Amino acid sequence: MTRLSATTDRRRFLAATGAVAGLAAAADLGASAAPAAGRVRGDSDPFTLGIASGDPSPDGFVLWTRLAPEPFTPDGGMRGRPVHVQWRVCEDEGMRRQVAHGQALAAPELAHSVHVEVAGLRPDREYHYQFRHRGAVSAVGRTRTLPAPGACPRSTSFAFVSCQDWASGYYPSFADIAEQDLDLVVHLGDYVYEGAVAADGGYRRSPVPEPARAAPQTLQEWRYRYALYKGDAQLQAAHARHPFVVTWDDHEVVNDYAGTRSEHVADLTAVRAAAYQAYYEHQPLRRRSIPQPDGGLRLHRGFDVGTLLSLNLLDGRQYRSVPAGSWGEGPEVAEPAATLLGREQEAWLDRRLRGSSARWNVLGNDVMYARLDHDGPTGDVVWHDAWDGYPAARQRLTDSLLASRASNPVFITGDWHSTFVNDVHVVPDRPDSPLLATEFVGTSISSNGDGEVYGPYYGPMIGYNPHVRFFDGDRRGYVRCTVTPREWRTELRMTPTVSTPDAPTSTWRTFVVEDGRPGAQEV
Repeated sequence: MTRLSATTDRRRFLAATGAVAGLAAAADLGASAAPAAGRVRGDSDPFTLGIASGDPSPDGFVLWTRLAPEPFTPDGGMRGRPVHVQWRVCEDEGMRRQVAHGQALAAPELAHSVHVEVAGLRPDREYHYQFRHRGAVSAVGRTRTLPAPGACPRSTSFAFVSCQDWASGYYPSFADIAEQDLDLVVHLGDYVYEGAVAADGGYRRSPVPEPARAAPQTLQEWRYRYALYKGDAQLQAAHARHPFVVTWDDHEVVNDYAGTRSEHVADLTAVRAAAYQAYYEHQPLRRRSIPQPDGGLRLHRGFDVGTLLSLNLLDGRQYRSVPAGSWGEGPEVAEPAATLLGREQEAWLDRRLRGSSARWNVLGNDVMYARLDHDGPTGDVVWHDAWDGYPAARQRLTDSLLASRASNPVFITGDWHSTFVNDVHVVPDRPDSPLLATEFVGTSISSNGDGEVYGPYYGPMIGYNPHVRFFDGDRRGYVRCTVTPREWRTELRMTPTVSTPDAPTSTWRTFVVEDGRPGAQEV
């Protein structure tokens, strides 16, 4: 395969985004920007990458699929032409009581992906959906709407996940999630990884199609990478069962990047633009998140579960400044102008917090908020790719939480491939300062495989950090949360191995936060 230069690929991307903005506006209305005369090569299944729903509202949600009967060919087997896809929503799994239907445009400019924004449904209800293209029908998916504004549900349950390196192992946690009774799944980043994948599939020992092996740089290569991940049956099952809300961390572009720079690359503009478009193409996101001609993509957004819970989903990569200290471990540097969220997103979050009447205010976060001192009272070494690298920005957010008087703030965090339960104090390195919030840091779905990596690294640091209530270094799994007006209950769902897809998953530890009393207690 001929590899395009980053400059050429970015020019094509910018031209495409100018066109697809118009396509996206018409996609779920059945309007066509070009004759929808394309057809699938042969009789192949066009739904090889599964179906999904996401970004729910009180009256609807987004439905997603991508037509790709041959996902590892340049046009996915779709002959490079726009086509129409029929969709329908029903109240029953048997798809007999239809409440909404239509057709959507699947255009080659967006890899024949479909993002249908369904509206006009009843709040706090379960629905089922299905796609049809020509004679092929997809599996039936399940999703649900959010409660009505002002309603206070008795409870809500959701899972949060992160870090699913395909080559590091299978996804038994997603198989377990597909069996759980949940209202939502929150994905906090590292949905794909950017490195080369071995022909034998790494830890999976499963053959990898040649186009999906290279470290992706171009838009086409990123599409191959997502096709590899989206082809996983367990991930497909979780998406088909529950609505997802997603944000990213670093590996959707390159490790530890900040804005358009990384430690080893001075300008990531082109590869980031390609990666961002592929991300949109493969996630159940609304039109407001479509990539723009400058390569950016608005991802921070809020979801309100009535007055019970307000979820603020943050973008901690796109707008962050280069760390004032080193790119990795080093002494803390308090640079007042440094930002992790960008000033516009900081202002948006402050407005959300000040306007919230929710009992629980959740911040969906890609990197750890609580301080982690690496060398004890005689030093100030921290990890700069977390909020520790942006202490002035963290203080601004802490001040915002204090000024807003937002009730029961809770951080849910990905990235670390380890589990932390943290007290968040008003002064991060002063455990005698007032306790402001609780942070739950979830481990990885598969990243690091069954290896013991971070336990030996972080373990000796925990004694320097009395606000860390609980730490586990190297188990794989996810976090399940059940929230009522009176308490927040967190279950750490762990699997003993990711070397096989059928490994069991069970609750290993449970923590509770009581309404009005920050700080988690193990039960």
